[in-house]
Amino acid sequence: MSTLEQIEAAILTLPSDEFQQLRQWFFDLDYLQWDEQLERDIADGKLETLAKEAIADFKAGHCREV
Repeated sequence: MSTLEQIEAAILTLPSDEFQQLRQWFFDLDYLQWDEQLERDIADGKLETLAKEAIADFKAGHCREV
């Protein structure tokens, strides 16, 4: 049995309150890692082209308030 399979099996045995805590912990961890990746991408200039396109669209009037 792989480590992942062991983790999955252990999760299935958790009481609901501990499962909720695990779910929240995992959600928070995922959000933090996503946020860190976004910051790295911004610092590396990976989003510069998208930002320029968005600004150009806005200036050209191709945007609307929702």
